[in-house]
Amino acid sequence: MRVLSAWVLTLLIFCGNTTQMKAAEESVNKPLIYVIDLKQDIDRSAMRKINLGIQEAVSLSADYLIVDMNTYGGAVDAADSIRTALLQCPIPTISFINVQAASAGALISIACDSIYMRSGSSFGAATVVDQSGQVMPDKYQSFMRGMMRSTAEAHGKKVVQGPNGPQEVWHRDPAIAQQMTDTANVLTFTPEEAIQARFCEGKAASLEEVAERIAPDGYTMEKQTLSKLQKLLLLLMSPMLQGIFLMMMIGGIYFEMQSPGIGLPLGISILGALLYFAPLYMEGLAMHWEIALFILGLLLLIIELFAIPGFGVLGVLGLVLMFFSLTFAMVDNNLLYFEGELNLKPLLKPITIVSVSGFLVVVLAIWGAGRLYEFKLFNRIALKTSLDESEGFVGVETKKLTDLAGRQVVAVTDLRPAGKVELEGKWYDAQLLVGSASKGDRLVVIRSELGRLYVRQIG
Repeated sequence: MRVLSAWVLTLLIFCGNTTQMKAAEESVNKPLIYVIDLKQDIDRSAMRKINLGIQEAVSLSADYLIVDMNTYGGAVDAADSIRTALLQCPIPTISFINVQAASAGALISIACDSIYMRSGSSFGAATVVDQSGQVMPDKYQSFMRGMMRSTAEAHGKKVVQGPNGPQEVWHRDPAIAQQMTDTANVLTFTPEEAIQARFCEGKAASLEEVAERIAPDGYTMEKQTLSKLQKLLLLLMSPMLQGIFLMMMIGGIYFEMQSPGIGLPLGISILGALLYFAPLYMEGLAMHWEIALFILGLLLLIIELFAIPGFGVLGVLGLVLMFFSLTFAMVDNNLLYFEGELNLKPLLKPITIVSVSGFLVVVLAIWGAGRLYEFKLFNRIALKTSLDESEGFVGVETKKLTDLAGRQVVAVTDLRPAGKVELEGKWYDAQLLVGSASKGDRLVVIRSELGRLYVRQIG
C-alpha cells in the first residue's frame, strides 16, 4: 500500500511539473506586447517618455508596441521628434486612439504602422495654432502639411483587389493626410470614416481588444512604468523650467562679473548649470562632448574678460560654443538623422529657448539690477555700502573725470588691462585700451566712463 501511494505521489508531481513547464513554454512563445500610455499634451516630456518606452521595448525584444493615446495635441517640434522615433522603431507600432488624437496626436498616429480607434473617438484637425488658439500663418501650415504627407508616404504602398483586378494603393493616402491641416475645411475622422479611408484597421473597445486583434492566439502584455526619479527628471526637462535654469546660469555669470570676489551670483549660476545639465545627462540627451563644449566656452569667455583687453575673438567664440552646447544638450542626437539625411527640425525649439532666455537675462539685468537694492532681503546678501571720504576712502566725482582727458598719469599697479593710476596724489580706477602696462609706467587719459579712466601708453 505504501509503495502504491509513493507511485501515485510521484505521478502527481511529474504531471504537475509537466503542466507548469508547458504553461511556461506557452508563455514564452506568446507574443510580447509593450504598451506606452500617452494621455497628455505633446511636449518634451511626452517625447522623452516615448523614447524611453521604445528603448525598453527593444531591450525586452517585444513583438509589438502599442501607444495608448488620448491627446488634444501640443508642440509641433516634440510631435515631429516622436513621429521620427516611431518611424525608425524596429518593432511594429500600433496607435490605439482611446478617445482623441487631435493635431499633433494625429501626426503621431499616422506615424504608427496600424491604427485602432475606440467607438466615439476621433482624430485629425492638425491645423497649426498658437497658444491662444489662433491659426498660424500659411508657412506654418505648409510645414505641417509636408510632415503629414511624408509621414503617410513613409508606409509605402500595398496591393488591393480593385474592380479591374489587383491595383497598387497607398497604405496611408498622403493627400488625405494633408487635408487634416487644411485651414478652410479641416478633416477629422470618426472610426467608420477612418476605416473607409484606410487610415484605421478597425474599432476596439479596450486595449485588451487591440491586443487580441494583433495576437489572436494569445499574448503577454508589459506596460511602461516610470520610476519616481524618471518622473522628476521629465519634470525638470520641461521647457519652462529649462528656460529658468538658463536664466539662472547666464544671469549668475553676468552679476558675478559685476562685483569682485566669489559670491551668491556664482552659486546661483552653478546651481542653474547643475539643474540644466543633470537631467539631460542622466536621460542620455546631454553628451560628454556637449558638457565639455560648455566648459570650454566658459573658460574662453573668462580669459577674454580678465586676461585680454577689450572683447574679441575668444569672447565671441566662447559665447558661440556655450550657445551650441546648451542647444544640443536639449536634443536627442539620434533624431538629427532620419533615413540618412540631416534633420534640423528638432533644434528649432531648443534654439528658441536658449535665445529667448539669454535675451531676457540681458533685459532684466539692465532694467532690474538697480531695483533689487530696494528690497531688504537683497540688501542682506548683496554689497551696497557707501564708501565716503569721511571714513577714509578716496572719493571720485564722475563729473570731474571728464576734465582729465589728455592728462598724463602714472600706473601705481600693473594694468592687465585694469588697475590703478595716480594723478596729483589721488588714485583712480583705470583700464588700458590696448596692451598692458607695468607699475611706474606713464600713461595718457583718453576718456572716462562710469567712474573709470580709459588710458593708453605714451608714444
